[in-house]
Amino acid sequence: MAIQRFETGSRLSKIVVHGDTVYLAGLTADKTAGQGVGAQTQEILTAIDALLAKVGTDKSKLVQATIWLQDIRTVDEMNKVWDAWMPQGCAPARACIEARLQSPAKMVEIRVTAAK
Repeated sequence: MAIQRFETGSRLSKIVVHGDTVYLAGLTADKTAGQGVGAQTQEILTAIDALLAKVGTDKSKLVQATIWLQDIRTVDEMNKVWDAWMPQGCAPARACIEARLQSPAKMVEIRVTAAK
């Protein structure tokens, strides 16, 4: 079974497709100056929508998500945006973890896996 890679650089591919499974790299917001967890989450989810569409799938087919928060106390703010974005009845298996991210300005990172 072939492996397809999209938006590939020297360190990572943003999208990897193997069979009918789509793996996205962990995504962080590009716009962080003055942006809280909610705004950063929205930017990331918009990017996830675009990447999934690029390979012919969408958020209704998510099977797994991992979310890293710089501060776990911001989970409610992140969840408000996540819950509004997620279609009813399509919630993936999910973990939400507190972790030190690339820089203090990066408040959230999200990685998802989806079916095609």
